[in-house]
Amino acid sequence: MGRTGSGKSTLFLTILRIIESEQGTILIDDVDISKLGLSDLRRKITIIPQVLSLCNFLKSKDPLLYKGSLRDNLDLLHEHSDEVIWDCLEKVQMKSKFENSLGLLTEIKEGGENLSAGEKQLLCIARAILNKSKIILIDEATSNIDTGTEQKILNTIRSNFLDCTVLTIAHRLKTIISSDR
Repeated sequence: MGRTGSGKSTLFLTILRIIESEQGTILIDDVDISKLGLSDLRRKITIIPQVLSLCNFLKSKDPLLYKGSLRDNLDLLHEHSDEVIWDCLEKVQMKSKFENSLGLLTEIKEGGENLSAGEKQLLCIARAILNKSKIILIDEATSNIDTGTEQKILNTIRSNFLDCTVLTIAHRLKTIISSDR
């Protein structure tokens, strides 16, 4: 938690090596991340962004939802079965939204323009569950959404990432109240 401009998002950008550290070292499990290849590092970390904050910093639209099918947005390399993907959608309470239409072939517009802010966040969480990342970066995942969706997101994060390291940027205490540090 911290004020605007205090370096919260910059920390995430540094962990992802979008901004390279000029001094000091970031260790994850005693491994200096500057010694890892970018693709190896980024494959092990999932980011659930605030719908616009990180994306605005990068001067792009939401980079985590692309024009293409729901399946492509969740499993770009098609490494998972339909059953596993549907299970992830059920965990984020989004299965019913898609199972009655075109299913995993449902078209997602560029930046998720055909989804609400909360639905975008829930799909990013579904992707994180599917990827089984051990490190999750959450940048104010509950901003700009209604309180019902906020509670759904917080409950989903709490129940699905128990065995993960979750770093959360938050502006409200309610978002991080159940964190252990």
